[in-house]
Amino acid sequence: MPNLALQDDTITGKDSPDPLKFAFEQKRSAHAGGMSMPPLTADAAQHKLTELLGQPGRAGKRRALYIHIPFCRVRCTFCSFFQYASSKKLVDHYFELLLIELKRKANTEYARSAPFQAVYIGGGTPTDLSAEQLRILGQAVRDHFPLSNDCEFTLEGRLNRFSDDKFVGALDGGINRFSFGVQSFNTEVRKAAKRLDDRDYIINRLQQLSAADEAPIVIDLLFGLPYQSESIWRQDLADVIESGVHGVDLYQLIDLQGTPMLTHCEQGKAPPPASTTFKSELYRLGDQHMAQERFRQISCSHWARDHRERSLYNSMVKFGAEILPIGAGAGGNFGGFATMQPRDIDQYQQLLDAQQWPSAMVLPKTENGLKAKLVGLCDEGGIASRAIGDTLFKQAKPLFAVWQQRGLATVTDRRVDFTLAGRFWQVNLCNGLLKFLDTTKQHAPQGAMEKSA
Repeated sequence: MPNLALQDDTITGKDSPDPLKFAFEQKRSAHAGGMSMPPLTADAAQHKLTELLGQPGRAGKRRALYIHIPFCRVRCTFCSFFQYASSKKLVDHYFELLLIELKRKANTEYARSAPFQAVYIGGGTPTDLSAEQLRILGQAVRDHFPLSNDCEFTLEGRLNRFSDDKFVGALDGGINRFSFGVQSFNTEVRKAAKRLDDRDYIINRLQQLSAADEAPIVIDLLFGLPYQSESIWRQDLADVIESGVHGVDLYQLIDLQGTPMLTHCEQGKAPPPASTTFKSELYRLGDQHMAQERFRQISCSHWARDHRERSLYNSMVKFGAEILPIGAGAGGNFGGFATMQPRDIDQYQQLLDAQQWPSAMVLPKTENGLKAKLVGLCDEGGIASRAIGDTLFKQAKPLFAVWQQRGLATVTDRRVDFTLAGRFWQVNLCNGLLKFLDTTKQHAPQGAMEKSA
């Protein structure tokens, strides 16, 4: 009896002469996986958080701390997450609240029970904090939370107004990795996206920070932005090398719903969004350029100049590590539950004042360590049988074989490696693999899925 799942090209990819361009219609989400469990009521959420934070973390689970700073000086036109415009009064007030939550959570049995392997300060624009606030925040984390000796401690932000004082303040606080959203070096593309500062400033500032050799300096680039021609993208890639940074993420712009950029495109004030076929060519150029420059590929979207850059937090998230959230708008995942904290600062403060845990949503996650492992492995660009077990690998081999026929992977008895096209479509491949395993699991030996996890 034929396997109907292998006739579904949303799982297998299409049979096409150019899989990089045409294997799927488009990349529909930034990440593979997803959740569908209903959230707990507000009272039940508080009870559950108190329970989870009052007991040790689960043995063998890696974990990280995520701290959210919900301010931006300017809203980028491609961003749908803008919450608050930066102002000194509001930032100072929020910072006091943040430290209150940080210390409360640090004093829980969950936090004290095991070290955290990574800390990520994200946003928003965390670099809008002052030099002293960056020092205080970093030191507060180190003073109150157990961190592993090799803990990766990242500060995310913009280069705009990121002064030497802020750099030193962050380093003095123990931050040991910096991630800057450059998106494009090209001045025209940057202006259209409401990015501050021109190309010369961005390159020069990155060169200064990288040359200091105090910590890895990492940047994000987006491909598919308005006005971003192939020649501009080639120059962006060359500028990565000139800037001297230790790592780079090349991200595809995929979802403009609810953004000013889409409105500008629809009103004819900006070129239409780039097609998937055009973006696939930009990805090919990026992959080729990083290989030529001997950058090491850590994931399907991240490259490192040397072994100092690990991109540990991002990898941990993909592999399903527990994430303890702190701050308004922070999201987390621990104890088998996904959590989201209120984005509104007034609501955030009301919960803190009432001695409650800041919570907008708590929902059970389907416990599936295998699923998280597959998401992480696909993000890295391939799967070895030793990582998921021989039984499951054999179960998936019919799908792997079709991927190979369609130019998305190369397959041996022990591993499957994504081709360039497969790496571009890795989210689609991972979602297809999860769907394939779900449709065929009734034919697997009892317990095979659990044993492989």
